[in-house]
Amino acid sequence: MSQLDEAIARYHRMLQSDAFRDMAWVPALRERMEAEKLSAGGRLLCPFLRPHLITRRQYEALVKTSELLVSAVDRMQHLLMEAPALLGRLDLLPAEKMLATIEPGYKTVDVICRLDSHLTGGALHLVHYNADSPSGIAWADGLSELFYNSPPVKEFRKRHTLTRVGGKKHLLAALLGAYKQFGGKGRPKIAILEFRSGFSATPSEYELFRDFFRREGYDVELVSPDQLEFRNGVLRRGPLAIDLVYRRISVQEFLQRFDLTHPLVQAYRARAVCMVNSFRSELADKRAFLGLLTDESLTGKFPAAERKAIAEHVPWTRLVAPSKTTRKGRTIDLEDYILKHRETLVLKPNDEHSGQSTFLGWEMDAPGWDRAMQQTRRAPYVVQERVDPAVVQFPLETYGHLEFKDMRVDLHPHAYLGRVLSCSSWLSSGGLPGFSSSSGLAPTYILEGSK
Repeated sequence: MSQLDEAIARYHRMLQSDAFRDMAWVPALRERMEAEKLSAGGRLLCPFLRPHLITRRQYEALVKTSELLVSAVDRMQHLLMEAPALLGRLDLLPAEKMLATIEPGYKTVDVICRLDSHLTGGALHLVHYNADSPSGIAWADGLSELFYNSPPVKEFRKRHTLTRVGGKKHLLAALLGAYKQFGGKGRPKIAILEFRSGFSATPSEYELFRDFFRREGYDVELVSPDQLEFRNGVLRRGPLAIDLVYRRISVQEFLQRFDLTHPLVQAYRARAVCMVNSFRSELADKRAFLGLLTDESLTGKFPAAERKAIAEHVPWTRLVAPSKTTRKGRTIDLEDYILKHRETLVLKPNDEHSGQSTFLGWEMDAPGWDRAMQQTRRAPYVVQERVDPAVVQFPLETYGHLEFKDMRVDLHPHAYLGRVLSCSSWLSSGGLPGFSSSSGLAPTYILEGSK
């Protein structure tokens, strides 16, 4: 049994001991979660009774691999801007292409990004690169702070050293770094852009960012796109003259409601405002982007370390279309290959915000897989090789009783200006990482060792 397994087993035994088995500490933990705005859609973010633990060695390997992948993604995005014919392989909307051509005014394409990945057998596997509107950073920080001093974790820390990996301060530093590259001076006035529908009793993660930025001395407001106006060269929301936009709305969500004459687009095009992330982040957010990244004919001149990281940690991906492509060094007919190898493949919508279904080939029969392939002819889909997530046992409280349940663990390293400085963990009980009564975020700590 590894040191990590032993530590987790000890934590579970502790929960079953006389000191904690009555679960009297759980209501207080949940009340604090509610008070700290750690909820979404009317339910608490974390139904679990222990944090997710990774070792220092695992974390350092995760950081090294993730930073190589972020660098490769940035390199590919610049290649796309130099060879616009490649944009067709992402199946972008015309408006998305147009927005991608606008220079954001700073060097790093994705100032903030999240790598949705599985850590299995000590190896990291990237399944989606999220840069368009990555979430979870402030929520993960809040849960980490809250759990750190909860009764069972305090008891656990008497024997084990835990390190927190918070991200809010790094996100603010990345925003300011991009603003400086943009040419901004002084302390910017910040708008956190999300859809606001008047008074809402449901807190958002971006209220946590707003409150944190204000504590750091910045003038910041939550702003909805329909509140913006661009006049006399200044982007405004009422009296607030905006210097820096922290964009929470995805490009597709924005284009579903507004066109390219919107004040935000005008100000962005005129370099009157610094926006993070830029509209160009939509490139890597398309799942077909991993198809470009796993195409050796495009990455042949990338640094050897980046090519090795792609080969070892990015699953083979292709945009589904009647075409010839390559797989493990040989030419294949893509659609024929998909039909014959469903047990090792998954079909995913090209845009994660589309609302289309994901199809796991190993959970379907041949007729069902054929029907899934018909769906790919009606909407853009990618095919991706199967990556099995780590499945780890976690404790939950069910009607006052302690229950242990096997959970799928998705690990999310967060990168800021190319550097991985925090991570979060999403747990789910089904085959897909969807939202359910037994899914949610878990606080993530580095297990340094025993005292």
